[in-house]
Amino acid sequence: MQLDERTAHKDPFKQFEAWLADASHIPDHNAMVLATANKQGKPSARVVLLKKFDRRGLAFYTNYQSRKSRELLENPYAALVLHWRELEQQVRIIGRVAKTSKKESLEYFRTRPRESQLGAWASLQSSTLPDRATLEGRMEIVRKQYEGKDIPLPPHWGGFRLVPAEFEFWHQAHAGRLHDRICYKKGTGGTWHVTRLSP
Repeated sequence: MQLDERTAHKDPFKQFEAWLADASHIPDHNAMVLATANKQGKPSARVVLLKKFDRRGLAFYTNYQSRKSRELLENPYAALVLHWRELEQQVRIIGRVAKTSKKESLEYFRTRPRESQLGAWASLQSSTLPDRATLEGRMEIVRKQYEGKDIPLPPHWGGFRLVPAEFEFWHQAHAGRLHDRICYKKGTGGTWHVTRLSP
């Protein structure tokens, strides 16, 4: 398979949708590295899960008190990378990030396993813990508090959506590390410009 700027889809959303579908048989195919930076420009990265993709962008969910959330609120630009080793493919996406609506966050929260819902209340994500027992103690308190009840959406938990301004599709198709790289950049008026990059 060759990735060619002449035959690739002119719409990067369609191209990404096709690659994501091709990768759907791979475990954790929706895992993506999220790179952020604080207002001083100090970077950090971690793996998050893509939970929704549409024309609005790529959505993931987290604790709004976490380091990544604090950095996104300080500096609302981020990069995502999805890598499918089995397909020898990678996608890099850059854009501006904003919170999802409370309604959308609640809809997704209700689909999570009950233990994950409880964990969202028990964990003060990214804060210092004296020991594991402290976390387990908080979890037990929350478990008793909501025993036999629906678990509400925590006010400190919800989604972010990255709105793409740039996509790069990478395919390891040739010997000598002469990989294919196709870049889409959004221009004025919302037009996407497609170029080939050197490997």
